[in-house]
Amino acid sequence: MSTQPIDEQHLTFGPPEWGLSLAVAIIWGSSFLWIAIAIDHVASAVVPLARCGFGVAALLLFPAARRRFRREHLRLFVVTGLVWMAVPFLLYPIAEQTVNTSITGMINGGLPVMTTVVTALFTRTLPSRRRMLAVTVGASGIAMISLASVGGDTGADARGVLLLLVALVCYAVAANIARPLQAAYGALPTMLWITVFGAVWSLPLGVAGFRDSDFTWSALGALFALGFVGTGVAFAIYGVLLHRAGPVRGMIGIFFTPIVGLLLGVTIRDDELHSIAIVGMLVVIVGAVLTSRPEPSR
Repeated sequence: MSTQPIDEQHLTFGPPEWGLSLAVAIIWGSSFLWIAIAIDHVASAVVPLARCGFGVAALLLFPAARRRFRREHLRLFVVTGLVWMAVPFLLYPIAEQTVNTSITGMINGGLPVMTTVVTALFTRTLPSRRRMLAVTVGASGIAMISLASVGGDTGADARGVLLLLVALVCYAVAANIARPLQAAYGALPTMLWITVFGAVWSLPLGVAGFRDSDFTWSALGALFALGFVGTGVAFAIYGVLLHRAGPVRGMIGIFFTPIVGLLLGVTIRDDELHSIAIVGMLVVIVGAVLTSRPEPSR
């Protein structure tokens, strides 16, 4: 696999790419709403199991995903399934018991910033001053959202916010440890097997949570949307977008997920927000956009 940077000047970004970006933003931005609806009826531990199960079903529909992996990669798939799927998929519904949909989406917007920090630690490479500034901007936005949301009218507590930040760290770590797998097998097979092992990790707690759950049609619909669409279909769309637009402009849709989460939370769940948290969301988006810009050549 080539390690040369991608020249995005020769990649297109027209109406089809904007359409794919919009789809990614809507699907992933609405996931926080679906989690909130699901945990109104089912135990939190059921969410990651159902999410991974439906995700596997969706990914199996794509022939390109049905590729076996080599035995030497088994341990890496097992670990990545835990860090990328099982743990964060459980942390989000637990956190949303005390943190509303809008705040969850806004904090999640700091993922590109968190990924940059974790990647620097993994590679032991000091980022450029421009990227360090971008991380500082994004981190300050996360701090504004978190501090403004704890207590008061929003009902958020420090524990819930902390769980969301831990989930971001999990995603950032997983993105780094999954790189060899993506290089060896491509996006879809990698996501399929990571989701399979995520389901295996989630099985014990998920099954135990069945007895404390009421599987209403709204809960089943929310879980289906989270897994089949939000995990399976969304990653397939995102893979196409990265291929067509490159890794930098391919992240544009992710920058709008906090806005989608905010709009859905306020309009559907009647979420209460502080103005400082909204300003923090905008700061996070600015930091995420700056973070996504390619590093200067050294």
